[in-house]
Amino acid sequence: MIDGMITVRSESKRLPQKCFLPFGDCNVLEHVIRRAKYFDINPIVCTTIESSDNKIIEIAKKENVRYFRGSVRDKLKRWRDACLEHEIASFISIDADDPFFDGELSIKSYRMLGKSFDLIKHPTQQPNYGFYEGCVGYSITLDIINKACQLKTTSNTEMMWTFIENVPAVRIGYAEMNSDKKISFPIRLTLDYEEDYWLMRSISRIIGQFATRKEIVEIFANNPDLYKINWFRNDDYKIAQNK
Repeated sequence: MIDGMITVRSESKRLPQKCFLPFGDCNVLEHVIRRAKYFDINPIVCTTIESSDNKIIEIAKKENVRYFRGSVRDKLKRWRDACLEHEIASFISIDADDPFFDGELSIKSYRMLGKSFDLIKHPTQQPNYGFYEGCVGYSITLDIINKACQLKTTSNTEMMWTFIENVPAVRIGYAEMNSDKKISFPIRLTLDYEEDYWLMRSISRIIGQFATRKEIVEIFANNPDLYKINWFRNDDYKIAQNK
């Protein structure tokens, strides 16, 4: 099994306590943990030392998975320390905001690391042969995280990919996307706003919580106006990130 680092915090401004929202027969975080296991990914819940994140640790214990508590502001250090504590040389990142991450694509991405790459990214352009926002995280090695930690000049590494991609000679690859359905519109399945939540709850009721990427894309292909429910929030999110 490969290791999946589930990055999660209790505090969220746009959609308060979103990782604890109901999702089928569990909450969002429990679902993400179970989805990782379903796809044979070994989850590690990675959160902070803030007391507000105590409930996250309780969930990790209940679900019988590994966990780590680290720096509040320095996500790079949190990841590095989690890898060191659990003796992990590389992992696939899983954001708790992405209830419909694709386990199969995550595994393919991870296996691309090997000796050729330090970081495997996903496509940035939509539509892209069945890719959707929240589809897959990045695969990454501890070695490149260590190098980024050595070079950084701030403890605020929330946007950690910038620091990693700025490491000299970093070797970056891209996950290979493919789908039977070629859609002409973008899809957003990442949890930041209320519209995101209700869209994903609807999808889970229709095709189940462990639906594959192919099944998810097919729903949108057959209902081409569905993406409009929340895609406008992508612009809102980008504006918020640039403030």
